[in-house]
Amino acid sequence: RVLWSPPPPHSFAAGCRRGSGSSLPLLQFSIKPNRSPNPLHTRTTAATPLRILLRARSPTHSARPAAMASSSAAAPASLGLGLGAIGRALLLPAEDDASAPPAPPLPGLMRLRCAVQHYDWGRRGADSLVARLAAAGEDGAVPCDESRPCAELWMGTHPSAPSSLAPDVSLRDWVARNPAALGRAVAARWGGDLPFLFKVLSVAKALSIQAHPDRDLARALHALRPAAYRDANHKPEMAVAVTEFTALCGFAGTQELKEVLRTVPEVLELVGKDEAAKLMSVKEQNEGIGVRPYLQSAFTNLMIANEEAVSEAISKLKGRLDGESKVRALTKKEKLVLSLEKQYPGDVGVLAAFFFNYVKLNPGEALYIGANEPHAYLSGECIECMATSDNVVRAGLTPKYRDVHTLCSMLTYNQMFPEILKGVPVQPYVTRYIPQTDEFEVDHYLLPAGKSVTMSPVPGPSIFLVMTGEGEIKAGSVPDEAKLKEGNIFFVPAYTEVKLQASGPGRMQLYRAGVNSEFLS
Repeated sequence: RVLWSPPPPHSFAAGCRRGSGSSLPLLQFSIKPNRSPNPLHTRTTAATPLRILLRARSPTHSARPAAMASSSAAAPASLGLGLGAIGRALLLPAEDDASAPPAPPLPGLMRLRCAVQHYDWGRRGADSLVARLAAAGEDGAVPCDESRPCAELWMGTHPSAPSSLAPDVSLRDWVARNPAALGRAVAARWGGDLPFLFKVLSVAKALSIQAHPDRDLARALHALRPAAYRDANHKPEMAVAVTEFTALCGFAGTQELKEVLRTVPEVLELVGKDEAAKLMSVKEQNEGIGVRPYLQSAFTNLMIANEEAVSEAISKLKGRLDGESKVRALTKKEKLVLSLEKQYPGDVGVLAAFFFNYVKLNPGEALYIGANEPHAYLSGECIECMATSDNVVRAGLTPKYRDVHTLCSMLTYNQMFPEILKGVPVQPYVTRYIPQTDEFEVDHYLLPAGKSVTMSPVPGPSIFLVMTGEGEIKAGSVPDEAKLKEGNIFFVPAYTEVKLQASGPGRMQLYRAGVNSEFLS
């Protein structure tokens, strides 16, 4: 196949040659605006040239329209085209009828080697699920080093830490050379790249108070500060708890915030009495949109307070709560801020925690976080999936670069406790988590010993991670089964059937990331 944008008058002469050099009229084509889902096509507008798809076919096709062509005859080695309008020759490989889904260009599944990120907040050694999976996986490349935190395991194509098929072949490069592995709809929407990034997180202490930009802001930030914002994509994300998992997510309701301003004088002092009074004056019937400008002003005042004032306020808060804990039970939020103070002494994020919802997930529960929503993971281990991006706007609880004014201006200031996703059973032993974004979904497989499950072919790529247990996997038309064990990670191209069988003494647990099935349907 080839795409060619002809100059006026949009015409050319075509011929087919075989090994003998003879020319036969085997090419049929039409000129029309592109509305095809084929991944090799590009959308057109009235101002852009028309695209023409040229396809080589078997000699027996020459007398019939392309839609009626049979693929039973052997195809010629190539199709030579003399493009008269531009005086240039092209050579195309022959192919069968394109109406059928393309077969994966390589075997049905490929083992991945994936990168570990050693962020300061990660768990260490054998206490880190990330470290255990990396050590147990392909080649056992990452030992459980007690001296280094193992925070995140990245599975995907993001250039900050791309997975690889072999030491010298990155998944990113392979997918770019083999777009059929993405499926037509995925390649047409996102180009020659995987639209999702799959991770495992092992959290020992709080991550930064942060938000992820929408597409427009991501493009602007990347153009302005590419060293801090490394790509131009948005980053909606979903965390699926593997252990008990805690987080701050979204702004608390107005009544809870009023209670904070009444009972936490250290926060009131930094917010300012005038801004606090505006928030306190909001009537219940005017909550929602009506409170947002007051909430934004109060939160911004806190976040931009000078370091000396913040440090003094936190010192007062700690002393007061230490004393009060002897005569009353502290609230969950008060216990949390004391814990954060030990992790990040003098950090404004300690006080900012009072503004957010405190969320606890049980294993198997999930949390979706959209663009421009504030959050901070606190503790536990999770599976995480997101759009392929590493854009993070930080403002507290971090030694990294802070962009406080950007964060305070970008937030939605929605006040709603986040929805806890339980997952939806899609077949025996399989639970699916479907977020409010097209780029991804996550499946959780939990197979008892001896049981099997089949994933029908889907028109998009998948990444499988074996969390626990042993078994076999069979993908596509490859007759042999591959052994599965903890830490194995596989890339599966689009249109590939996958059969999983648990064979160990206990249950086999896997997670799969793929493109949102609602987008693909």
